[in-house]
Amino acid sequence: MRFFKDLSVPAVSAGFVAVLVGFTSSVAIVFQAARAFGAGPEVIASWVWALGLGMGLCSALPSLWWRKPVMVAWSTPGAAVLATAGVGFSLGEAVGAFMACAALITLAGATGWFERVMNRIPMTLASALLAGVLARFGLQAFTAAQTALPLVLVMLLTYLLGRRFLPRYAVPLTLLAAVAFAAARGQIALSGLHFALARPVFIAPVFGWQAVVSLALPLFVVTMASQNLPGVAAIRAAGYSLPISRTITITGLATLVLAPFGAFALNLSAITAAICMGREAHPDPERRYTAAVCCGLFYIALGIFGGAVAGLLTAFPAELVAAIAGLALLGTIAAGLQSALHDERYREAAIITFLVTLSGVAIAGIGSAFWGVVAGVLALLVQQYRARPAV
Repeated sequence: MRFFKDLSVPAVSAGFVAVLVGFTSSVAIVFQAARAFGAGPEVIASWVWALGLGMGLCSALPSLWWRKPVMVAWSTPGAAVLATAGVGFSLGEAVGAFMACAALITLAGATGWFERVMNRIPMTLASALLAGVLARFGLQAFTAAQTALPLVLVMLLTYLLGRRFLPRYAVPLTLLAAVAFAAARGQIALSGLHFALARPVFIAPVFGWQAVVSLALPLFVVTMASQNLPGVAAIRAAGYSLPISRTITITGLATLVLAPFGAFALNLSAITAAICMGREAHPDPERRYTAAVCCGLFYIALGIFGGAVAGLLTAFPAELVAAIAGLALLGTIAAGLQSALHDERYREAAIITFLVTLSGVAIAGIGSAFWGVVAGVLALLVQQYRARPAV
């Protein structure tokens, strides 16, 4: 099988780092969202099962089929919306809202309107958007030194030495060194680690217009604007020509099927996609799909062995997770900035997009990724709409 021939240690490492970063950086928000609807431990475990299975299958199967990295994640800003807006609604009403949102996502993919909108955004702005999204993780890699200076220094030194002598294995070596250093200092908390299979809990949907207006529509808007939009930017910045509309449709259908078990919204990933689509996953772009497949398999394991895998991933120090994410994304951030700023005609619009996205500003509940694109497009319109070339 070609997959096993293309598979490599860096690809497996990239897949694991992507799951580590994706899960630990936002799982607390998902738990808060579930508790907002009155979910108990069994229902929360079912949410992890449904989300892990959905993300895993939607990442691994299309990646194997198309031989290109397809990265799917849960909607972190969507979970934040649910955590605040979900109070007062039952689990049944929540599932009804998840299914309504899934139907809208499927419609956006099947009609192709979202891809048509993305096709009108210049590549320089898309690259600036991606760089702005990822730069926050790059900054966190070094701000982690405030609370764990020795750990971050060990990781940085290992990464730099790895980039010089074994560039393909720089990130795996950095991760191994970090785990060994943290374990030697007793910083890995294994007390919460226990083996347990997650059991899906079916919740019958209850449909009501209040839940659709208060939950489904905001969930759909933030998922498309704050997740799928930078996700497409990540794909195109990496140089892949994936069928965007078909992929969006797949995430919508998967959400629709798994919503009664707790999958509130699945979407294209940007952060973890950059990890698996960069040179650190493999120097050959045609073999990087194996990193996405590995990521999908790890997500499936996360869903099936929810308690054990969740305990393992959350056992690592927060500074280790922040640092490995930032170091793994350094190359992608640099490439994004280079692509965004190389054309002088679009430079100011691109830097505006980058800075607004990096700022993390949220207006009307919509994240900075969307407003970064809006600001960049407005800058382009003001500067270049019907402008005559200089003589």
